[in-house]
Amino acid sequence: MSFRVAIVGRPNVGKSTLFNRLAGKRLALVDDTPGVTRDWREAPGRIGGLAFTVVDTAGLEEAFDESLEARMRRQTERALALADVVLLLIDARAGLTPMDRHFADWLRKGRVPVIVVANKAEGSAGRGGVLESFELGLGEPVPLSAEHGEGMADLVEALLPFVREATEAAPADGGEPLPPSTDRIDEAVFEAAEVAAAEDRDALPEEPEAAWRSRPIQIAIVGRPNVGKSTLLNALVGEERVLTGPEAGMTRDAITVEIEHAGRRIRIVDTAGMRRRARVEHKLEKLAVADGLRAIRLAQVVVLVVDANAILDKQDLAIARMVIEEGRALVVAVNKWDAVADRKGALQTLKDRLEAQLAQARGIRWVTISALRGQRLDALYDAIFDTYETWNRRVSTGRLNRWLRAAEEGHPPPLVEGRRIRLRYMTQIKTRPPTFAAWTTRPVQLPETYLRYLTGGLRETFDLPGVPIRFYLRKTKNPYATEE
Repeated sequence: MSFRVAIVGRPNVGKSTLFNRLAGKRLALVDDTPGVTRDWREAPGRIGGLAFTVVDTAGLEEAFDESLEARMRRQTERALALADVVLLLIDARAGLTPMDRHFADWLRKGRVPVIVVANKAEGSAGRGGVLESFELGLGEPVPLSAEHGEGMADLVEALLPFVREATEAAPADGGEPLPPSTDRIDEAVFEAAEVAAAEDRDALPEEPEAAWRSRPIQIAIVGRPNVGKSTLLNALVGEERVLTGPEAGMTRDAITVEIEHAGRRIRIVDTAGMRRRARVEHKLEKLAVADGLRAIRLAQVVVLVVDANAILDKQDLAIARMVIEEGRALVVAVNKWDAVADRKGALQTLKDRLEAQLAQARGIRWVTISALRGQRLDALYDAIFDTYETWNRRVSTGRLNRWLRAAEEGHPPPLVEGRRIRLRYMTQIKTRPPTFAAWTTRPVQLPETYLRYLTGGLRETFDLPGVPIRFYLRKTKNPYATEE
């Protein structure tokens, strides 16, 4: 089991900045506003040869009721219960505060060892705060600057004894790299596909099916604010992993949780609610939305959560189109279904809007659920797994070309300047999403309507519902052309 290092402290002392420094990536949102972090999040960390899991937590508050601050505090307590070492951050420039002393006393009573870290200690302004931190009685403080990376060697030295006692440092696992979410295909890929298609075999070597099945499925939960995204994550995980409540915009950071279901590993990312761009005014919300967009680009399957009482409104459709344009597989979760009075009418609205507004990924799977009550979660899992399988599907070149001949005979391409456009052959050049290339005499002059006809035929014939299909045209080389 990985060695876990939890970062705690009062609000705005630089916990998320240190988290990003140890993780080696800008994962957590950082801003001067106190209370930016609300849920605890974890990531592989590495520093000075040590590998561990680093945990960022919300700012500690003296609140014990049902307020947002109290719920944030309970989330931090859950994170501390799983930690091997706690880093108590103080602001060296501000010096010790009564809240720092209070939480130092609280941590001292726990079982987890505590290291005091005096952040923002660069320059002379932080010296007084470093000296004051001795008063906490938790040993010698580690002065550092998380923002500038100063003092990291001292932090390694402080952590090393605890790592040796607990376990050997485990290698950081950043997960498998995902394929780029871009429409650009290298020229070399087309050339390889062209040669392979001419030989009537699969264009590109694909990794064995067992390889992609063994890796975690990357899932992003997205949607408008207050539609139940965090509640859905908690229901899937089976515990209160992230904060929920009636307040809109509860989630800020994209929180990643890894679980296992039906023998499949799943990595789920809960994202902040996405409002229309014109309504996003505050810097923090812009950062949170940018974090959510990044989660979409790194996902394999995106679950779009919509409110059953406002199904697929303008913003829902904008998010769905964004997911499809990125080449991700999409599943629609209609939440709060238990509160719908006219279910027949709601279903008809859902089907009509999917058909009319998202025709470019016809056959998108949808599931009606109640995240709060945990209803129909198995059906949602089934839809995710089925869509993921489709997203990874590969069709042999032989089958594709037999289909292409039949498609041309059933509906020939139109004449251009009195001459027929001929489609010579085609092949699948990649999966995730399914991407095809066809070689023709006049690629530029083939109408868009005919491309849609071919795409629709591919989707129906080879059972590719609900995933984006990319179709590229290439010009067939003229064997009689002379090379200069």
